[in-house]
Amino acid sequence: MSLKRNRPQHKVSIMRDMTYYERKYRTLGRTTIIGVDEAGRGPLAGPVVAAAVCLKKRSFASRIDDSKRLSVSQRAAAYHELMTGCFYGIGIVNEAVIDRINILAATKCAMEQAIERLFARLPDRRREAVHVLIDGTVRLDIGFYNTCIVKGDQKDRSIAAASILAKVTRDRIMGIYDSVFPSWGFMQHKGYPTKSHRRAIDRFGRSRIHRISFCGVKDKPLSG
Repeated sequence: MSLKRNRPQHKVSIMRDMTYYERKYRTLGRTTIIGVDEAGRGPLAGPVVAAAVCLKKRSFASRIDDSKRLSVSQRAAAYHELMTGCFYGIGIVNEAVIDRINILAATKCAMEQAIERLFARLPDRRREAVHVLIDGTVRLDIGFYNTCIVKGDQKDRSIAAASILAKVTRDRIMGIYDSVFPSWGFMQHKGYPTKSHRRAIDRFGRSRIHRISFCGVKDKPLSG
């Protein structure tokens, strides 16, 4: 009786063309491509942060990909390289505004802020023939050609670069908040609704940076 040996299964690596959209719109004469993404729509606390990016170069030593696909060290390396490898703008909308206008409107506002701040940094030669690529389905009020791309941070490198800048910027903000409000553990979960975060809210109530319009927070008392 012959025994079948289990053969190791090899994962197939699928190469993603992260420059497809850049090339597509450049053939239409749109020579300045801007990628836009956000971080922080889902957390129970803290701001929503958006980044807008116009890359200065075509290749990077660091991995430029959806920030969620990168380790902390990979994000840090990419962030450091992007600081000199792109023009960028950052938009930040805090929790008070989120509660007042809702998270979707706040996300839109942060993205529009980021684009405006990026545009102010662009050299004159880059201010013509602009096309903005936006992660997700958020429609923005901007005076440029623009395209929404679902899961765009996994499909386009300009959006991926924006996702890295937005994520690292927001994580740093939450790290500062962690020192101000240490009871909730913001350094670990960055305000996302993890079990430990929910337990902290149950135990201590909400802090001054919690979003009181979000379920699981609005019925909790403000901590002393």
